[in-house]
Amino acid sequence: MDVRDHNRKAWDQSVAEGNRWTVPVSREEVDRARQGDFKILLTPTRPVPADWFPDLNGTRTLCLAAAGGQQAPLLAAAGSIVTVFDNSPGQLAQDRSVAERDGLSLKLVEGDMADLSEFADGSFDLIVHPCSNAFVPDVNPVWRECFRVLCPGGSLLAGFTNSLRYLFDYERMEQGELEVRNSIPYSDVAHLPAAYLQKMIDAGEALEFGHSLEDQIGGQLRAGFVLAGMFEDRYPEEDEDLLSTYVDTFIATQAVKPERH
Repeated sequence: MDVRDHNRKAWDQSVAEGNRWTVPVSREEVDRARQGDFKILLTPTRPVPADWFPDLNGTRTLCLAAAGGQQAPLLAAAGSIVTVFDNSPGQLAQDRSVAERDGLSLKLVEGDMADLSEFADGSFDLIVHPCSNAFVPDVNPVWRECFRVLCPGGSLLAGFTNSLRYLFDYERMEQGELEVRNSIPYSDVAHLPAAYLQKMIDAGEALEFGHSLEDQIGGQLRAGFVLAGMFEDRYPEEDEDLLSTYVDTFIATQAVKPERH
C-alpha cells in the first residue's frame, strides 16, 4: 500500500476530528511570542529548553513535518522566517488559518519529509521536527536531507518515539496488559495481525514505524550532525498510557551541523 498517501488522509481526518496535535495555538499565545515569551513542544509535555534556540530574529526556520498551527506560528511571531513542510494539506491549512488570523508570514509546502529536494543546500539556519518520523518507513533519508538543507552551524531540534513503545502488543495494552510481541525495527504493516491492521486502515488511523535508536540517534551522527543536547519525555498522567507509568518513551535531541565538515 501507499503509506504516504494513507497517512496524508489519516492526518487530514485527524484535523477534522480535532486531534490535539492539530489544534492551533491561540491569539494570546501568538501575542506573547511576539514579546519573546513562547514554548514549543517536540514531545508530548516537556517544552524545548530556551538555550536550544538561536537568536530567532531573521532566522531561516524549517518546521519539518510540523504543520498543525502549533510551532510555526509561535516561531514566526518570535521573529523567524518560517517555512512549514508537511504531508497533510489539512494540517497545513491550520497554519494558514493562524497566519491569516494573526498577520503572520508563513511559507507552506506540501511534501514528503524524506525528500527536501526543492530546497537548496544550506537553505535554513534551524529545523524544528517534532514527533513525526514514526510515520515514515526509513528515518535515515530524513536526517540526511536535514543535514543538507541546514547551513553550517545550523541546528536540528527533533523529537521522536523511543522504539520500545512498539515492543508490546497493541490490543493487550488497550486491555491494561504489557505483553512483548514485536521486534525492533517495527512496522504496523509488517507486525500487526492482519485483522487489526485492516481495522486501523478502515478507521483511517495513521500507520507507524518504530525506528531503532541506532537509526534515530546514530542516523543523525552518520548524517554528520554533532549531538549537543537530549532529554526524554512521556505521555501525561491524564492520558492513562500504561507504558508511561513505567518509563519515558519519547526523546528530543539538539543536533548541530558543524561549521566545517
